[in-house]
Amino acid sequence: MAIERTFSIVKPDAVANNKIGTVVATLEAGGLKILAQKMIRMTEAQAKEFYAVHKERPFYGDLVKFMTEGPCVVQVLEGDNAIARNREIMGATNPAEAAEGTIRKLVGTNIERNACHGSDAADTAKVEIGFFFGGAELAALSR
Repeated sequence: MAIERTFSIVKPDAVANNKIGTVVATLEAGGLKILAQKMIRMTEAQAKEFYAVHKERPFYGDLVKFMTEGPCVVQVLEGDNAIARNREIMGATNPAEAAEGTIRKLVGTNIERNACHGSDAADTAKVEIGFFFGGAELAALSR
């Protein structure tokens, strides 16, 4: 198994519903270690840049609005095959289709308010971690 790092967001819906602990407990029970975690309030500019890959999709505006409506928790996770493991623990994008015990099944409301985000590949994880954990924070993770 390969030890990897990945990026995760506990989205504003889960934060507003006091489900941060449920998300963290589910990640840890699934074998992932939280290396860094902080609560932020994403600005519109940050949300637009972070989700720029979806800019041409019809849901982009609603996604930006949702991600800026309240605080979220950003995390750096580590573990064996952490990227795939995190995606498995999160569950299907649509909570109605997610497996029992996954974060989205436990906490998600619908396909748009689905409680969490996770990197989909190693390159993406590196960029996403750097987006929210730069400078001294990123250096501290490397120690």
